[in-house]
Amino acid sequence: MENELKLVSGAMVTLSLATAAMIIVPFLQLKDEPAPPALKPYTSQELRGRTVYMANGCIACHTQQPSTTGAGVADARRGWGRASVAGDYHYDAPPLLGTMRTGPDLFNIGVRQPSGDWHLGHLFQPRAYVPGSIMPSYRFLFEVKDEGSQAKTERLVVLPPGTVPLSKVVVATPDALDLVAYLQSLKHEYSVLTPAQADLVTRMLPAGRKVDPHAVAAPTPEAPAGKNDAAARTKP
Repeated sequence: MENELKLVSGAMVTLSLATAAMIIVPFLQLKDEPAPPALKPYTSQELRGRTVYMANGCIACHTQQPSTTGAGVADARRGWGRASVAGDYHYDAPPLLGTMRTGPDLFNIGVRQPSGDWHLGHLFQPRAYVPGSIMPSYRFLFEVKDEGSQAKTERLVVLPPGTVPLSKVVVATPDALDLVAYLQSLKHEYSVLTPAQADLVTRMLPAGRKVDPHAVAAPTPEAPAGKNDAAARTKP
């Protein structure tokens, strides 16, 4: 009995230490991470679209966390953008990182594919845009109507020929429009590292590896001598 108590106590202590090291400490370090200056808050429509994204399980097949280390080296070659940092998710509660890439990473899908018409058509029938795609069709986010019966305020979806019968048109529902607005908002082209920070990270990487240049901000030019002093004297 005494040995069993020691075993259980040891396991609990080990679990507590592991939890503190892997969850609590990183949370305390990153919970107040500020948003990058160029990162914009979501609009109300984009937030609604984010809810549609979660409700339809998009996170099950798509990540939002490209990497430039290890197996993620291919992400940069695919044009998926720089590796993400904690500040990129400042306005995400919770961050939709994802765990599986049945489909491509969407961290920068708004940059790679900015067309709203493309996204709407792709949601309605993925295989009309990507032959062989295993992505399900989200037809329930649309209405198929007789041509000419749609209201002037409704958004018609431009589709490749043959996707629907000639006498029919496809109209996007508000949920579809909100989801597309969210996807178009996923743009992270701004830089997140100063040259000094990039140099520090490079020294920590294996030999021959360098920080993604897209993640590094251009150096801030120095002000001409005496300019700052003069500006300071004019302040109230």
